[in-house]
Amino acid sequence: MEGGNYIVSWCFGHLVELADASSYDERYAKWRYDDLPIVPESWMFEVTKDKAQQFKVLSSLMKDKRVTELVCATDAGREGELIFRLVYDKAGCTKPFKRLWISSLEDSAIREGFNHLRDGKEYDRLYEAALSRSKADWIVGINGTRLFTTLYHKKLVVGRVQTPTLAMLVERDGKISTFQKEKYFNVHVGKGDLTADLEKVKTEEEAKRIAAACEKKQAVVSSLKRETKTVNPPKLYDLTTLQREAKPILRLHCPADARSRPDALRKEAPDLSAHGQSVHHGRYGGHCPSGYFHRLPPASAFLRRFDYSGPCPRDRQQ
Repeated sequence: MEGGNYIVSWCFGHLVELADASSYDERYAKWRYDDLPIVPESWMFEVTKDKAQQFKVLSSLMKDKRVTELVCATDAGREGELIFRLVYDKAGCTKPFKRLWISSLEDSAIREGFNHLRDGKEYDRLYEAALSRSKADWIVGINGTRLFTTLYHKKLVVGRVQTPTLAMLVERDGKISTFQKEKYFNVHVGKGDLTADLEKVKTEEEAKRIAAACEKKQAVVSSLKRETKTVNPPKLYDLTTLQREAKPILRLHCPADARSRPDALRKEAPDLSAHGQSVHHGRYGGHCPSGYFHRLPPASAFLRRFDYSGPCPRDRQQ
């Protein structure tokens, strides 16, 4: 796409990746225990086979005589930086490049970003961090997978993040499956704003004895400590927390696997709009990008117009 003195093209995922072990030496095509560990002295990169055509497009544009400077507009993060840099290096490009760093895709945020493009070299360390992570994944994945596969004669995939995460899940699942319920009792005494609680008393008899010992007795405050504390406001809702709090109020039903399957959530989860509520099937966490700040006051002002003691009538929907 061309317009306004710009030529626009794109990546879809990684177009360039670290080469497979067999690219370093043909003997690595066969998995052998004796070849381990495999740690390249000089790293090689290859164009992903199913994305070769798009790489050719980008490489051609980078070499185009009309192009004097590039703008890296990939995701504002470590992986986005790596995606662009690997294409840039593999194409043998040496032209200067700027960095578009935005966290919002609103028109105003994009214009603001283009008005304040930064020197691409400012993000060299971010690129180096991403490249180091990629190499670590390769070393652990290639060597770990080949090691356990040759030892146990069955393909066992090992990953730098995958394997310890799986271990945590297995450990947690084991604790859940062997968990034994224990019955306990809580003792609550007090009057007005002054209360006292004793939790997890093992037997009902003991709980009753403690409660009886406290009845009609005069309580003595032996010490009083006053503190001034700052309580931060709660985070913005993410979709899971919103559902959890809305469920008992609006008596909603949500599929058990909806949190892990966004498509199921969109298709099967209850439509809050049926209760007069607005719905956003997004997957954002409880944070707001800086580019959205200007939208919060008018949105808050609009919401304050309504009584939220119960579901909104349909005629109040915006």
